[in-house]
Amino acid sequence: MAQMNYRAGLIVGAGSGLSAAVARAFAREGLTVALAARTTDDLGVVAGETGARLLACDASRRDDVERLFSELDAHGGADVVVYNASYRARGPFVELDAAEVERALRVSALGAFFVAQAAARRMVPKGHGAILFTGASASVKGYAQSAPFAMGKFALRGLAQSLARELAPAGIHIGHVVIDGGIRSDRRPASPDRPDSVLDPEAIAESYVHLLRQHRSAWSWEIEVRPWVEKF
Repeated sequence: MAQMNYRAGLIVGAGSGLSAAVARAFAREGLTVALAARTTDDLGVVAGETGARLLACDASRRDDVERLFSELDAHGGADVVVYNASYRARGPFVELDAAEVERALRVSALGAFFVAQAAARRMVPKGHGAILFTGASASVKGYAQSAPFAMGKFALRGLAQSLARELAPAGIHIGHVVIDGGIRSDRRPASPDRPDSVLDPEAIAESYVHLLRQHRSAWSWEIEVRPWVEKF
């Protein structure tokens, strides 16, 4: 496996769960880390652990994204960008609120476009960089009463696949990570009688690092991670 040849990571849609685990994994690999979220109030602990720069950004707003990348440019930019933002609107299809559906699509898909385009415009001239997208079970399976999430995640997967075909020949590694299962947290602990039945965020983060360590002669554009007991 190739050595890590990245220096700075940006995680958009950061929180205290998976993205915090990814931030810690990046920091262990020697990357400087920036964390962007609509509010950074709950990111103090991971910032202390990783030395991460905290930046306010609503990824669904293009002006916010442009301002985010301009601010990063002043500090050397980022050659790894992770898009981890999403928004769910659930309920019977005939009762869904159109405004909530639009918000779900803007956060899960349009925001990813804004971020990926801003990142690509900086990476392509250098012929170097990686853009990673966090997918879900809904990226490949549309569940009942979850149409907006499926719409957003299907769009995100389509964006990643298209970018992989277009930008890989330019030296940009595009990765889409399908997280097929629940992620362990304080609100979702592992069941004592079913160990490892939910995904360990630290283990997921290792898969992000694995993508960045792949030699360009054997790049993956998509990987799936799921608990050993998960049906698929």
